[in-house]
Parts: sequence; C-alpha cells; structure tokens
Amino acid sequence: MFDEKDLIVEAKHVTKIFPASKGRQLVANNDINLKFYRGKTLGLVGESGCGKSTFMRMLLSLDEPTEGEILFNGQDITKLKGEKLRLNRQHIQMVFQDPATSFNPKMKIRDIICEPLLNFGRIKPSEKDAKAAELLEMVELPAELKDRYMHNMSGGQRQRVAIARAIALEPDMIVMDEATSALDVSVQKTIIELITKLQREKNIAIGFICHDLGLAQSFSHEIAVMYLGNIVETMPGEDIGPDCFHPYTKALIESVFDIKMDFSKKIKQIKGEVPSPLDAPKGCPFCDRCECCMEVCKTVKPKLVEVAPDHMVACHQFDKEGCGGHCKTDQSKDDDCCEELAKGAFVSEHAPGEGPEAHVEQKGE
Repeated sequence: MFDEKDLIVEAKHVTKIFPASKGRQLVANNDINLKFYRGKTLGLVGESGCGKSTFMRMLLSLDEPTEGEILFNGQDITKLKGEKLRLNRQHIQMVFQDPATSFNPKMKIRDIICEPLLNFGRIKPSEKDAKAAELLEMVELPAELKDRYMHNMSGGQRQRVAIARAIALEPDMIVMDEATSALDVSVQKTIIELITKLQREKNIAIGFICHDLGLAQSFSHEIAVMYLGNIVETMPGEDIGPDCFHPYTKALIESVFDIKMDFSKKIKQIKGEVPSPLDAPKGCPFCDRCECCMEVCKTVKPKLVEVAPDHMVACHQFDKEGCGGHCKTDQSKDDDCCEELAKGAFVSEHAPGEGPEAHVEQKGE
C-alpha cells in the first residue's frame, strides 16, 4: 500500500507489561506490529484503556517496551541513552489532548512555542519573537497572540498553538493523542484541515489516536483497531464501513451516529464490559463479548491474517486453522454466526471460492 522507502518508524513485536500487586502483571500492549510512513497518517482506534496512548508513548521514548523493537530510520531507539536519546526526541513530537494541562500556564505563547527550539540550539533568545510569529501564522493564528497566556485563548486556538510547538522542530513524525476530542465539531473540522495541510506541505508522518472511527476515516490513510492491548484489525482508511471484518470493528462502526443513518434499524450493543487487563481471556481478547465466539476462540489467540490486499484481521472466522477446523464440529451458536459469515454479513462481496468466506463451510453444501 505504501512505498517502503518512505518508512520512518516501525514497531516490531512491541509488548509493554506493568507490574501489579500480588505478583500479577498488566499487559498494556501485546505483540504490536505497526509501521508509520512519511506523508501518511495511521489512525489508532479503540476504547478508553485499551493501550493506545501507552503504545504511542513508547514511540516517543516516554516509556520503554518490555519486549520488541521500535525502529526510527532503521535504528532501534529503545536502546538509546543519555544525549543520544535527548537528540532523538526532536524527530518525533506529540500533540496532547488538552494543551491547558500540558503547557505551563505561567508561560507566554512565544515562550511555549520556542522552548524546544532553544533547548536544541535552533534559535537565539533574541529570535524568539520573529520565530513565534512565523509559527503562529503557519497554524493560521495572528502573530500578536504570541504575547498572550494559554488561559486567554479558546480551545481551538490552544490546540493550534500545540500544533505550532509540535512542528517547530520540523519533526519527521507527530503523534496526536485525541487532539480534537475536546473541541466542538466545527472546530474539529478546521483542526483536521490544518493537520492535513501541514502534512502535505512538510511530508510528516502522523499517528492519530481517537475513539471515533468516522473521524479517523476522514483523513487516515491506514487504520489500526486496538482492543485490550491487541491489534485486531488493520486496513486502508477507505475500507472503514462495510468492508470491516472483525466483529469488534463492526460494532464500533455501528456505534457511530450519522444524520443519514437508518433510524428504524435496531442499534446493536456490545454485551458485557471490557475485561481487566489483569484478567484478560486466554484466547481471543474479544471472546467474552463476541456473538460469534467459538470454542477455539476461548483457548487460542487468533493471529493477524490477510483477508484482502493490505487488510489484516485477527479472528478465527477468517483463519483456516481456526473456524475452518471448528465450525464443522461445534454445532451450537457457532452455526448461526458462521452462516451469517457465509452469507457475507461480516465480509464484503467476493467471487465464489475467493475471499475469507471461502474458509467457512456453508450450510447445505
């Protein structure tokens, strides 16, 4: 889907485990493999607490992975220490969810924006005013705002200041942690337009964390869906919708309200609550809440398999060794689910014998 020569950051088998009480372990991220490309946006979507921010913090070297590698231009940044680590931070910057809490309220805007430039010796103190004005204009704010404080600005203006600070060092990649979730819908639109404009101009890779699949689809080139610290589906941004395969992704899509939606259609709910990461299911992380759960799902964790070009799903329904071997023997609620699968309820249309539904034995045949 993307040119490998544009690859900037690659996470390979990244796992993050936190120690818990009574000798237990909390697995925040489990064997994550994702790539970030120059000029492209990867949207990371999932419920609160699923491990999205923890993963992105490791890309910024704010946390260290328990296992795995994070490669920046081919170099494993998890091994960097001291001055080499400090210098590497300028290549990947972050826009936090709430600038009001991530910035010092006693600092003026020009000081907030120019602080990283001074830290890395990019400008002299006498050049702060001119550089702050330049960066503010870049994010479509008037230059005179450089003398204000954060509490004197609106939510949308604060987020633009956060973006200005993030691009000040001309990084190769920017991580945006729910950077639009606290904004009005109309302001969200202008911020997204600004992000895409800056991405085109500067060819920056963007990692965008959010809960809203509709928002992620609007400008993400690739989308990864995370559940309980596991990537359950990755797909091109344009495939969001009827071409989603994983039951959890489809449930997220159905939870998106749209003025054009069919209000006569019953809204499906995901049963139960998200399990604690301290007591995650042994097999598929979604098995306790999935209507299509089979016996194999409870004991064997599914692997990501390609179901379409550049489209990966971790679900036994699309695994020959999973559903293909168990649907024939489990004649309970599995039958209904697999029948829907065979009819195309969980997959897009394919020619007979092609696509993931070819792995499932259809009823009556």
